[in-house]
Amino acid sequence: MSKGKTVAVAMLAAFGAVGAGAAPAAAAGGLLPHPGPEGLVWVEEWTGDGGVASGGAWEGLSTVLTVACEGGGSVVVTMESQQVRVAEFTVDCPAGSAGVGSVTMNAGVVQPGSFTVGVDASDESIRWALTVTQPE
Repeated sequence: MSKGKTVAVAMLAAFGAVGAGAAPAAAAGGLLPHPGPEGLVWVEEWTGDGGVASGGAWEGLSTVLTVACEGGGSVVVTMESQQVRVAEFTVDCPAGSAGVGSVTMNAGVVQPGSFTVGVDASDESIRWALTVTQPE
């Protein structure tokens, strides 16, 4: 694991434990697959409000933020890069199946260094997952 990805995982753990204030739900089938080597962040599963902070972005590649959720209701997803909001969208979270939303940002929109992603769930029982990737 690269130094940047190690930092991202450590920051994810710290932000998840402090930021969401809830224990992750038991795995009941993955909402999003592991993003592979292009992944900067993968939150396999969480319930209710939460988010992630990372430090591994590169401005020379496009950035893709994808969120999947289920449980009835919706989630509002926001992304900030260097304290500037670069994305905001809503994903409907049907009961019994997954809803998926994604946004692709051109190279340079996400600046090098840190970024944050927030997930605001309409209900604390909504289960969600997210990935942030930079495809080459």
